[in-house]
Amino acid sequence: MNLKRELSIGAGLCAAFLCIYFLPVGEARFDRSLNEALELCKWYAREHVVLCLLPAFWIAGAIAAFVSQASVIRYLGPKASRPIAYGVGSVSGAILAVCSCTVLPLFAGIYRMGAGLGPATAFLYSGPAINALAIILTAKVLGLEMGIARAVGAVVFSVIIGLIMAWLFRHEEHDKHIATKAVELPDSAPNRPLWQTVIFFATMVGILVFSNWGGAADGLGFFSVIYKAKWIITAALALGFAWELWAWYKLPLWGISIIAIGVGALALLVPGQPQWPFLMGVLGLAWLTAGRDGEAGEWFEQTWGYTKQIMPLLLGGVLVAGFLLGRPGHEALIPAEWITSSVGGNSFVANLFAAVAGAFMYFATLTEIPILQGLMGSGMGKGPALTLLLAGPALSLPSMLVLNTILGTRKNLTYIALVILMSTLTGWIYGLTA
Repeated sequence: MNLKRELSIGAGLCAAFLCIYFLPVGEARFDRSLNEALELCKWYAREHVVLCLLPAFWIAGAIAAFVSQASVIRYLGPKASRPIAYGVGSVSGAILAVCSCTVLPLFAGIYRMGAGLGPATAFLYSGPAINALAIILTAKVLGLEMGIARAVGAVVFSVIIGLIMAWLFRHEEHDKHIATKAVELPDSAPNRPLWQTVIFFATMVGILVFSNWGGAADGLGFFSVIYKAKWIITAALALGFAWELWAWYKLPLWGISIIAIGVGALALLVPGQPQWPFLMGVLGLAWLTAGRDGEAGEWFEQTWGYTKQIMPLLLGGVLVAGFLLGRPGHEALIPAEWITSSVGGNSFVANLFAAVAGAFMYFATLTEIPILQGLMGSGMGKGPALTLLLAGPALSLPSMLVLNTILGTRKNLTYIALVILMSTLTGWIYGLTA
């Protein structure tokens, strides 16, 4: 018998027993926290898994299956032109209106295909931090000055954080690319013209963006028109996507037709519940591609691999975040007054607290704006408000857990620390000058 191992098992069992024995079930705050954890997880599953995460998984899988590694390395790798690589990464959020969790499979896709750590990290930060609608709504609700500060800060942040990450881990990244001889990989003969691949990815990104277009039906001009027509645009893109699958990727027309009919029927049967026809379309795509030979089968395998890796950690992280912090407007284990009282004024500590709190909270796209409006109405300073805008959308407890499996502990902790530190300093300086 291994005495040390048995003692460890015994200690673990004792600890588990004591935790269960003293579980404060029946106390109002604990019971409310459990309810908030389940409510947030249910909300996340209904609002973000089907419309956000599943399309992102398929896009990430398509990157691995249809884009050559040499092409990714040429434009985003360590030897790529820095203005091009960081330029693409830093402005990607203007197109992708995604949250800190939805961007993860896309980041994993380009990073594992050979993108340099710096450009990939710039993309990771900018994806949820810089989208045009969020910037405009920030300026409209919180003031033009705050909107401009958020836009400039987020773009500059993404580049600086990417450059620092690339420099700190330059030897490790260099060794990785040398070991795989990534820079010497030849371009394989493409299966289709480049323009077809570009249109295919643009169609998928368009479906992701327009199906999640929200919060703009209150007279914001162009954005309001897009919001009202979002499902018409999404449906048109889905039809184009179906045609591309048949014409360019040789998936069977009869199968695509069955799925299209089913999606249309569900849309008519459950109006106002777009998740169900959307889910049917996603599952239908899985049915068409699973087990097939060639690149279609590879697409499914890559997509399923990202789903298995990321989904459990995300849902677990959402549960923990809900238990600790609750949903917007609903208190959980941590009292809301603690947060409100800690972000008043513009001290360095207030900004640091705002950065740390924002990093652990989960913000769906655009939800950070009404949350901040309420906090500022309760006395939150302008500096901590900007700090929260810069740290909150880019990080969350669920995304931290997933990033640890993609980047490793050292890189993940470094990225988190950089986001928190730079958000704190920027908000503090902004608060002193505002």
